[in-house]
Amino acid sequence: MTLLALLSASSTAFATNGMNLEGYGAKSHALGGTSTAYDTGNSGVTNNPATLGLREEGSSELGIGIRGLHPDVNLQVPGMRAGSEGDAYYMPSLSYMRRDGAFTWGVAVLAQGGMGTEYGENSPFFSYGNSMTGAPGVPLSGQDIRSEVGVGRLMFPLAYKLTENTTIGVSVDFLWASMDLRMDMDGAHFGAMTMGQGGSVSGSMFGTLGGMIGSGMVSDIDYVRYDFSNDNAFLGEAVGFGTGFKVGFTHRFGNLLAVGGSYHSQTRISDLETSNAVLSFSGTGEAFGASDPVSVNGTIKVRNFEWPATFAAGVALYPSERWMITADLKHLDWSSVMGKFSTTFIADNSLSNGPFAGQRLDVDMTQNWKDQTVFSVGVQYRATDRLALRTGASFSSNPVPDTWLNPLFPAITENHYTAGFGYRVSDHSSVSAALAWSPEVTRTNADGLEISHGQFNWSLNYAHEL
Repeated sequence: MTLLALLSASSTAFATNGMNLEGYGAKSHALGGTSTAYDTGNSGVTNNPATLGLREEGSSELGIGIRGLHPDVNLQVPGMRAGSEGDAYYMPSLSYMRRDGAFTWGVAVLAQGGMGTEYGENSPFFSYGNSMTGAPGVPLSGQDIRSEVGVGRLMFPLAYKLTENTTIGVSVDFLWASMDLRMDMDGAHFGAMTMGQGGSVSGSMFGTLGGMIGSGMVSDIDYVRYDFSNDNAFLGEAVGFGTGFKVGFTHRFGNLLAVGGSYHSQTRISDLETSNAVLSFSGTGEAFGASDPVSVNGTIKVRNFEWPATFAAGVALYPSERWMITADLKHLDWSSVMGKFSTTFIADNSLSNGPFAGQRLDVDMTQNWKDQTVFSVGVQYRATDRLALRTGASFSSNPVPDTWLNPLFPAITENHYTAGFGYRVSDHSSVSAALAWSPEVTRTNADGLEISHGQFNWSLNYAHEL
């Protein structure tokens, strides 16, 4: 069986709208991910920074949160089924916000999202493939197959109350992104990419490898393996840093209706890089000999990995003192940042790397993600002065084309159904919780592999007024 296991970004979070979460903060999460036109607490810094200005003048609040994501990813062909062992990911958050007069300011840090899968060693779906010359059933490495990408933000928001009914806000964000990847690509897919099918391969290392094939030193390639990974639960092996910003507004029309809008910029993140990477080749021919596979140590750079621009607009209706009805429409510009997954491997200039010393290999894998539209709705009922009950749903398109769907990157979930509550424990503290279910979605990629993905998510927030 032939599988292409080359991945782009994965995460310490397993996100749900592409790589984005369906909602940030337990209040928004319980209300279907809506967040643009009402006060979502400190989580407004992630959603719409203008909503931070809706809190009471002179108030300050410390917020602590945790998000749990539990994906269920399975692979299937007739007569064979296996699942990802990556079924629990946790995302912390910490924030402080204060309003002084017309201004609200603060600082917050949280995990934004990403992706992660764990198929382990000797997985039946990653044990055999086709060689570059088309020989079927050649063994792959049999080693651990996994992916994990994480993106986090440190945010500095500022909101200003223009009038009694209108607020504006901005947030300047500093980001970090990291990736682990252990992946076998069989020779058939590698060979197809060298001919421009599903991607491209170039660089001096590719030229040297081509010379070996031309001279007969290499007669076939069974697989190419990328390996850069660590055991850190919070930061992957390859790391990059960058910036982004958000702007937003809210306006209230009397006691019945409020509207809001926000824009999250596309990020500007440096290459995700580590000097602790290994690129391996396995095949037949004099170049491999008894030392098959050939392993090359060096530096990997994941190029042009970015978070997309996001546009959001929303409304909040207040039919009575106890009821609130919310709705949001979001557009995520995935097509601008997920057209391809690009890596550059630069071999160390050492004798152990043989003829590949100091050379580079550039690989681009086609992804061609589509833009994504998400529609969210939520309803809140204040059962008592202390208890608020919440429910909601979100409905989205799948941004990943079936042709390029990768078993290490199955970001295909679509709809979410949510519920939760908020409870004021005392005059100065409150808790909020949410639970979300995303029904299983199944797609079949170009290799005939059926991939399914469903999940349960939960979130918990504690807020203390200082």
